[in-house]
Amino acid sequence: MPTESLREALPKRITIVEVAPRDGLQAEERILPTEAKLHLLERLANAGHTVIETTSFVSPAAVPQLADAEELMRRLRPRRGVRYPVLVPNEKGLERALGCGVREIAIFASASESYSRKNLGRPREEAIDDYRKVVRRAKDEGLRVRGYLSMVFADPWDGPTPTGVAVDVGRRLLDLGCDELSLGDTIGVGTAGSVVTLLDGYRAAGVRIDRLGMHFHDTYGQALANALAALLEGITVFDASAGGIGGSPFAKTAGGNLATEDLVCMCGGLGIATRPSGARSGLRACARAPR
Repeated sequence: MPTESLREALPKRITIVEVAPRDGLQAEERILPTEAKLHLLERLANAGHTVIETTSFVSPAAVPQLADAEELMRRLRPRRGVRYPVLVPNEKGLERALGCGVREIAIFASASESYSRKNLGRPREEAIDDYRKVVRRAKDEGLRVRGYLSMVFADPWDGPTPTGVAVDVGRRLLDLGCDELSLGDTIGVGTAGSVVTLLDGYRAAGVRIDRLGMHFHDTYGQALANALAALLEGITVFDASAGGIGGSPFAKTAGGNLATEDLVCMCGGLGIATRPSGARSGLRACARAPR
């Protein structure tokens, strides 16, 4: 495809959801002090990020790296024009988040049965059912709700995820009332071809592409190629992590996330506007966090 034809097929602007403070830190062996996390959040905002996933209100016993969620949110100084979503696994997590004054949450489910049991401690159907009350309460409180769907291509226990299953579970999250759905290649086995197949499946199911985002891991060095494939399919929302840090504490084969600076660099070369842009990418913000 000639360069000009390629650029005509691409979006003019994308939204980057910076996930380093949550997804990036959750699998780290060393637990960062709250002060370091606040410094990281400040640096990411200074870099130009407009959406920074801040923490998760999961059980401190399950993810001790994020056990300071309440303290972090209470001490955070929100920047005008920056959104600070948090992850909640259940009604208890939502209550904790509401107590901290959050305005945006994310819920998460798995396309695979095994990962749902390992990550959420309950079967997939039960998890989706439980989220009905969570989303309803969040909406009643005026919150924006994002859905995460993990293991959309495969998982280490169940093997390849049938496209029909990934589409069906994702549609159900949207039907609960999620404003947006992020499709996660949790263990980084997706390819450009499987990205196209998955998005074709959502289109065929009547889901608008502008309601979807993509979350890639770079286990096999495919994250950027997959992002380009998604861009060509019309995706304009991408999760990325400063320095590519991150992974799942419940799926040890998961590699690092798509690096924010790599995505920004590629988009810059294609004439796609991003926040942050160019040299203001999140890597420097991450690197300067106190240790």
